[in-house]
Amino acid sequence: MTSSLPNKIAIMLVAGLLAVAATLPAAEINLPDIGSPADALLSKNDENRLGRAIMREIRASGELVEDPLVTEYINEIGYRLAAQANADGNHEFSFFVVDNNVINAFALPGGFIGVHTGLLEATRNEDELAGVLAHEVAHVTQRHIARSIHANSRQSILSTAIMLGAILVGAAGGSSDAVQGAIAVAQGTAAQQQINFTRANEYEADRVGISALASAGFDPQGMGSFFEVISRGTSPSQAKMPEFLRTHPVSSARIAEARGRARNYPPVHTTDSINYGIARARMIVAGKDTPEAAVAHFEQEPYEFQSDVERYGRAVAYLRAGKALDANRIFEELASKDSKVIAYHIGLGDSLMAREAIAEAKQAYEYALDLFPRNLPLTIHYAEALLKIGEAEQAHAMLLDLLNNVPPTPEQVRLIARAAIEAGEVAEANYYMSEYRLMIGDLVGGINFLRQALQVPELNEIQRIRFEARIDFIREFMTEDQIQQLQRSRGIG
Repeated sequence: MTSSLPNKIAIMLVAGLLAVAATLPAAEINLPDIGSPADALLSKNDENRLGRAIMREIRASGELVEDPLVTEYINEIGYRLAAQANADGNHEFSFFVVDNNVINAFALPGGFIGVHTGLLEATRNEDELAGVLAHEVAHVTQRHIARSIHANSRQSILSTAIMLGAILVGAAGGSSDAVQGAIAVAQGTAAQQQINFTRANEYEADRVGISALASAGFDPQGMGSFFEVISRGTSPSQAKMPEFLRTHPVSSARIAEARGRARNYPPVHTTDSINYGIARARMIVAGKDTPEAAVAHFEQEPYEFQSDVERYGRAVAYLRAGKALDANRIFEELASKDSKVIAYHIGLGDSLMAREAIAEAKQAYEYALDLFPRNLPLTIHYAEALLKIGEAEQAHAMLLDLLNNVPPTPEQVRLIARAAIEAGEVAEANYYMSEYRLMIGDLVGGINFLRQALQVPELNEIQRIRFEARIDFIREFMTEDQIQQLQRSRGIG
């Protein structure tokens, strides 16, 4: 587990945000105060651009968790909450997990919400995790970053850019609510006024989040419960205060208010979903320094006394430690006991593949795909297994079918590019790599990969037309500097 983003990422991010802010049209910056006051300085399109910019930096840092089972689970819970807090559909959301053992979560402009692995492990139940996500969703729906900027709208665009850079660098490192400190530096506003504004944001996020929790079927006490747990053994003077408490200050009054507000809703008796336990177990295994440490963690209790989720964690730890036979026995037991849990089928296929029982592994994966067609984590695991045994054509076909129906992540696009090149589909591999470059914001790199695709001797006419049309489309969004960079890459002028 890493502890923080590298400093160079933060420097790159500030520079990038200054460039973004410098290109905002003056008319957009000085909109009249009509409708939402947040729109007066930062439109929702601008928020989305800033959010995408920081996501590129987080992805480039290598801290993004790419485990499809964990990512799918976090998005499932997040969308369930967002559907309640975002009833008008005015905001888009994307949820992700950051490989960081610090207890924290944060919201970025544009609806990007991150959860640290440390926070996922610190929660005691699904309601507490949902409480944190509901709070962050509320920060987005209430547009707290944009509203903070509006409250200081007299400052210059350069000061705004500096402030935004501080906000987002803080967010990437797990300190998204550094907005008030950033404003104080950029504008010299009184510190007490900024603290009060932060408190107002936090209380509003609590109120909206608790309502979303209850409406989504979670225990509305989950938010106050998590606040209380992480603050119970912590004081502001302690050096290792959870980062969540630094960025979301929690007082006894705030906990009491959250508890009291939750009592306004009917009591709810919930049980954790199996996917909560699976996601948490996978993060515990991944977070241990060695495979042996992961095994030791799950062997603390005798097998016969463990829950299914704890046995699943033990099997994942065994698989990581190279004990494929031990893992396989557990996965077989779990999949036979509850065939509705996709993670058990994935584990069964992965453990059989690790045992080099190729035919049995493929049979297990195919059986699972019959039960869960186009399931993203299952298809990704199966495709990776097929690539390991040299069956790239089948992997390519499966991934193409999946990603034509499910929006892919950049890493998933890289995976299909790998499958295509290993299957001898050179032109398509370059096309996929072009899409990958576009997804991480590199328009010049995207066009250059398409140019490489156009040079493939076996290219057919339909591919040529498709690639050339894609180049023309990308050019429409390029700045003058990017066009010049593109020309230099071809050795022109």
